[in-house]
Amino acid sequence: MFEFVRKRKTNVLNDILSGFTVSLALVPEAVAFAFVAGVDPLVGLYAAFIVGLITSVFGGRPGMISGATGALAVVMVSLVAKGNDLGSSDENLGLYYLFVTVVLMGVLQIIAGLLKLGKFVRLIPHPVMMGFVNGLAIVIFISQLGMFKTVHEGQVVWMHGTALWSMVSLIVLTMLIMFVLPLITKKIPEALVAILVISMIVFIGDFEVPTVGSFIKDGGGEGIKGGLPTFQLAIFNKIPFNLNTLIFIGPYALILAAIGLIESLMTLNLIDELTDTRGNSNKECVAQGAANVVTGFFGGMGGCAMIGQSIINIKGGGRGRLSGIVASLSLLIFILFGSALIEQVPISSLVGVMFMVVFGTFAWSSFRIMNKIPFSDVFVLILVSVLTVVFDLAIAVIAGVIVSALVFSWENAKRIRARKRIKKDGTKVYEIWGPLFFGSIIEFNNKFDVKNDPSTIEIDFIESRICDHSAIEAIYNLVNKYKIEKKTILLKHLSKDCKVMLYKSSILFKDVILEAVDDPRYHLAENPESFNKGLKEYNL
Repeated sequence: MFEFVRKRKTNVLNDILSGFTVSLALVPEAVAFAFVAGVDPLVGLYAAFIVGLITSVFGGRPGMISGATGALAVVMVSLVAKGNDLGSSDENLGLYYLFVTVVLMGVLQIIAGLLKLGKFVRLIPHPVMMGFVNGLAIVIFISQLGMFKTVHEGQVVWMHGTALWSMVSLIVLTMLIMFVLPLITKKIPEALVAILVISMIVFIGDFEVPTVGSFIKDGGGEGIKGGLPTFQLAIFNKIPFNLNTLIFIGPYALILAAIGLIESLMTLNLIDELTDTRGNSNKECVAQGAANVVTGFFGGMGGCAMIGQSIINIKGGGRGRLSGIVASLSLLIFILFGSALIEQVPISSLVGVMFMVVFGTFAWSSFRIMNKIPFSDVFVLILVSVLTVVFDLAIAVIAGVIVSALVFSWENAKRIRARKRIKKDGTKVYEIWGPLFFGSIIEFNNKFDVKNDPSTIEIDFIESRICDHSAIEAIYNLVNKYKIEKKTILLKHLSKDCKVMLYKSSILFKDVILEAVDDPRYHLAENPESFNKGLKEYNL
């Protein structure tokens, strides 16, 4: 599906056309997420403009689109509602608490970027990544189903009859255009052509179909026309800046910052993979944070990377920063001057575009490989997909990483081995193989027979490493057991870092660690520069 994406090169015209296409898709998404969060549509549109512009200019991933997202909106619902309860019904305090929370969220994201925490996205296993894109594809699909509802006699009902078939027909035609056009030419963005064609068909045929304008009005909004974002001085007048406020908004800000960074960094990784390029995760963290600080002060609901719009962009040929800049500025132009025009765009054309995004986002290969990968990876993939749909991205990814880490620890815990032999002088040698850490401690302890061992014991760590505090404690307890039995124990072939850890933990180890090493194998492992010397001593 995405093979042609890699072959597209940076092109100014592609960036401009793709950016304009993205701006059309941003409008209903930003409006919908604003409704979800319980705020005015302009709050979502301003967030899409400000966050999108700043991250496009300063972010670590050219071509990635950011704006108001559903993952953040669902958390904001409770914040806005509880904030409104803190004042009278006409004060609308929830909105201003939202702005302050978004600012704090941005500060936390900047700190994460400056501390270079973005690199930890590398620890996300591939099954988690596949589960993430599958779950997100399902979430995008479900979010579009709401477009099949209409208002009838004051009630929100599902479409039926002619209205439904008209909607479905235009969606299918949109998807067909997007599928066929790249087979003919890749020089123009298929999504933009599809939207324009469907809009012309509806306009010329004078069809009664849902449009962006009707969608906004059905949701209780008045339209997307507005002015430039203004600095929200009311934040300082209405919100008390004290400990109670921090206690109230702190947890929300932390959750929003985590969700925003996880979604942004995983989208960055996905686009890296699709385009065979490499983004800067820490730079993206700082840019996302700065964008949210600014949007909070200028009346936006905050945001993060949007996987659907990002894929629309790169499929349309948007590779450079210009595509994101054009998308954001076009959105502002729509808000200021083009609201009447953009409100006439049929919702069906935008739904068709998003359905193609769903089709392209879903990792269909996951079905093909399920019988070829370990069961634990299959479980993680499905778990992350389900949790992404049921809860949110942050919970899904964290759960997936934890399960993957536990599986990894369990598998490595079983790999600890001890080969035993007796030297000519009667010394018993335990040659340890495998990592020694919290998961392998029990297996490690079971290898030793303290009471029946001879008077002198050597534990050889040339094929093992001491990884954590649990391992240090296990060795410390083992040494004490042998000393209680009046037996001599020596630890040999420990690497420099392992020796440092043991020496720091207890002076007991100064008498049991064997420093004099005459085994060339140890030097090969410890110091690559002695490689040739080791080869000579082994006559290789």
